[in-house]
Amino acid sequence: MNFADRLVAAIQKKNSAVCVGLDPQLKKLPAFLVKHAANEYGETTEGAAHAYFEFNKGIIDAVADLVPAVKPQLAFYEELGSHGIWAFEETCKYAQAKGLLVIGDGKRNDIGSTAEAYAHLLGGLEVFGKEQASVLDALTVNAYLGADGVLPFLKACGQYGKGIFVLVRTSNPSSGDVQSRVTADEKISVAELMAHFVESWGSDLVGDSGYSAVGAVVGATHPTEAARLREIMPQAFFLVPGYGAQGGTADDVKDCFDEKGLGALIVNARGILYAFDEKGSGEDYAEKARAATVAMNADVNRVR
Repeated sequence: MNFADRLVAAIQKKNSAVCVGLDPQLKKLPAFLVKHAANEYGETTEGAAHAYFEFNKGIIDAVADLVPAVKPQLAFYEELGSHGIWAFEETCKYAQAKGLLVIGDGKRNDIGSTAEAYAHLLGGLEVFGKEQASVLDALTVNAYLGADGVLPFLKACGQYGKGIFVLVRTSNPSSGDVQSRVTADEKISVAELMAHFVESWGSDLVGDSGYSAVGAVVGATHPTEAARLREIMPQAFFLVPGYGAQGGTADDVKDCFDEKGLGALIVNARGILYAFDEKGSGEDYAEKARAATVAMNADVNRVR
């Protein structure tokens, strides 16, 4: 089934356009979880990885009925080495088992066989003649190497019903150094040029929902550009980081949605993961995460 169709169905079922970012950091986790993992696995990367997984399970259990998707950021797991990759994979499998779509935030890019290898994160990897199951439903992709760095991902989307979100207008403060530059020939910004590419790349992967499996990353911190980018990319789902801790608000993301209240998935990590009182024991972290998600759903639904 087309990824965009699956995403739309999940959004409609849960009446939510919120995506919870799963970005664990050891120093921010509840003390009781860290202590338990360290006692059992040592004060090592293995212990940290188990703390991450237990924390993630609590978050997933708390929000699974409230949101359509989660987004683990690969960097927080990769920095722990092999144990971190274990935590990442187990987290993804646990989330999928709970009925959530999983978007891997890896911002992968390369060309040739290397791009093909990265695309195997979405499916198609064969080991000793046996195809391995993917733990991801979608992946973020950096397309600034051009089309030959994107084609393997497009192929994977078509073959395995997966999705990608291409970086178009990112939420970081210095993104304008490149993305706001005006191109000499087209007289449009680099971000707008990339948006035209995204719409073109996704044209053969449009589902029954009218949306393509090729989406775009559009930061909530650039609200004045959202309407223009939506105009250029009417068939692209927007993955929208920057809500909450980075300063984005629900009013900032309203132009990312279409007239039906679809077309965008608003990401929040820190505001949900760390909603508990970090000065306390943190044993209520899942309860606090659920309350923060309920509040965010209401806030976002207000502008959809």
